[in-house]
Parts: sequence; C-alpha cells; structure tokens
Amino acid sequence: MTALHIAKPEDMARLQPLVAAFHGEVGIDRSDASRERGLAPLLDGIPHGVAYLIGPQKAPIGYVVISFGWSVELGGLDGFVDEIYIRPGVRGRGIGSEVLLKLPKALASAGLCALHLEVSRDNTRVRALYEKLHFKPREQYMLMTREM
Repeated sequence: MTALHIAKPEDMARLQPLVAAFHGEVGIDRSDASRERGLAPLLDGIPHGVAYLIGPQKAPIGYVVISFGWSVELGGLDGFVDEIYIRPGVRGRGIGSEVLLKLPKALASAGLCALHLEVSRDNTRVRALYEKLHFKPREQYMLMTREM
C-alpha cells in the first residue's frame, strides 16, 4: 500500500521540487515564487483544498493536490484533482492508480460527492486508465478557464 500524507508547511521543501518537475514535464511556465503562493495556503490547512505527499513522507515519490468546490447538480461537496505527479523512475508500477482508487474512498467518507479530473481528449492511454478507475467522461461538457 502506497502511503498518503497530508502535506504540512514543513513539507514545502520536499513538495516544491516535485511540483516544479511536473510543471516542467507538462510545459507549465511558473516561477518558484508563484508555485509557493499556490502551495502555502494548502499546506497551512485552508478549507479549499489539500496536498498529499505520495510515498514516504521524508522522501516522497509524488504528490496529488485536490481542490474542493460545491455542486448543486451532484448534491454537495466535490473535488478536482488539480495535479497528480509520480516521479518518472517509479512510474508504471500502479502507484498512481492506487492513489486514485484509495483517495476517493477516503474523501467520500469525509462527505465528498464527486471527484473530477482533467485529461487531454487525445490522450487515449491515460483516458482508458482513468475510465478503468471509474472516472467517466462528460462529453457534453468542456472545461473552460479565465485566468485573473
């Protein structure tokens, strides 16, 4: 069983390099200061989201960030997998799948009604994995973003 630990302020130095690595892989161009502004409130315990370290707390192999919202349609508290990352050297071992099976169960026991995630429409391999993990596409919807 892969361990999940809620990240705390003292975990910033372990979490930030993982986030930077993920951002580098997917082409997100943000400064370390910007990443820290996004992470610090989560590590301080704001109610809008949570960051988990994946693996050993002192030497994590990845992380997942969940943002919380509210859905009238779905009947209450919902969450969005904002980011999930597993170090390249340990990918392909089912760790991400394990996290995405374990985490919804834990969050459901805390009152979460639905968990969403985002995937590129043309990434058929990852879409198939997410569907195997019981995430269903909502083809009639498209995520749209307005940055402020």
